[in-house]
Amino acid sequence: MNTQQMNNPSDASEAKEGFSWRIFGPGILMATAAIGGSHLISSTQAGAIYGWQLAIMIILANVFKYPFFRFGTDYVYDTGESLIAGYAKRSKVYLWVYFILSILSAVISTGAVSLIAAVILGFMLPASIGLSTISLSLIIVAVCWVFLIAGHYKLLDGVTKWIMIALTVATLAAVIIAAGKPTVVTADFVATSPWNLATLGFIVALMGWMPAPLEFAAITSMWTSAKRKADHTTHRQGLLDFNVGYSVSAILALFFLALGVFVQYGSGQEIETAGGAYIGQLISMYTNTIGEWSRLLVAFVAFMCMFGTTITCADGYGRANAECWRLIKGESEINKKQVAFWTSYAIGGGLIIIIFFTGQLGAMLKFAMISAFVSAPIFGWLNYTLVKGHQKISAGMNALSIAGLIFLTLFALLFLANLAGFFG
Repeated sequence: MNTQQMNNPSDASEAKEGFSWRIFGPGILMATAAIGGSHLISSTQAGAIYGWQLAIMIILANVFKYPFFRFGTDYVYDTGESLIAGYAKRSKVYLWVYFILSILSAVISTGAVSLIAAVILGFMLPASIGLSTISLSLIIVAVCWVFLIAGHYKLLDGVTKWIMIALTVATLAAVIIAAGKPTVVTADFVATSPWNLATLGFIVALMGWMPAPLEFAAITSMWTSAKRKADHTTHRQGLLDFNVGYSVSAILALFFLALGVFVQYGSGQEIETAGGAYIGQLISMYTNTIGEWSRLLVAFVAFMCMFGTTITCADGYGRANAECWRLIKGESEINKKQVAFWTSYAIGGGLIIIIFFTGQLGAMLKFAMISAFVSAPIFGWLNYTLVKGHQKISAGMNALSIAGLIFLTLFALLFLANLAGFFG
């Protein structure tokens, strides 16, 4: 704990309270945002197509991104400011780089997750209703917009905890049951290796949103700042919240991989890799293991997960972009109208992306995930240099940060080189 925290009476009194359910918030919000396309779709597909082979890539992505996400929490409790405010103090170039990338990511990510939510909702509703995916998407983003404009952080902070609990319980139950009666591998099954250039795009997409796009470190710092002001949490409590949320997200990614392994790998069933068809296969994984009675329940839990992800994305990007705009204009506080504007921008822009990618859910998700991974080294470098220039980083965290930057950069360069045709 730093000197500023030791001299703060509210922090000192809160430190005595120790653990309580109240301290959880930003870390759970980040986990809710993380458990979207990367978990429900990419991790499960990875297990269904390649078995356990890509578990190592999920682990490496979570390990090497960890310091850059954690820096957001550390920086808030050390300075009382978000990472974005730190970018502005260090250099206007930092701020503008983040702002431009965030503006682009806002519509891509929000559009992608709301489209998944719409596809899942379509599976839940009777066919006789006859609503198109675009119509369902419009309903979802409209509800998200009203939710955020009316309630904002406090309501968001509360509802996401229950969404996470419901999804975790359903997934653990499905994996445990599936492990007890795994799918029998067909006699003519031949294992497919992912270790080739042709699969590189799939691996990069898998890691792009694993556990979340790296710009969410700065977004999480905004939530952390709001939580710290509202509930006077301490640095230790903030780190507990962050580590729990991050760990739950990482572990669930492996459980989704396991679900794909136990239910589909080697079964001879054709794995859908494009469009919304895989959503139906995913829901069937749960019902085949838990029971047909659970179909609507599981679909509802999956929908609530993606609905929660859509809300957290729109809220996070809205806050982050409003903070960038405040700092660019030199204002002392965030203007609520600006938050509403940038939240509306993320939701409205996401809807335009959905209309553009109608019928191409797989292509849209892959594009969003790959974009997130290619930009990850930039966000990682911003966070590392900012925090390193402000405070002392432990030798272990420093080594992990450097290793993470090397890992993310080399993979991004390898993907871009392969995309450019450098390997024939």
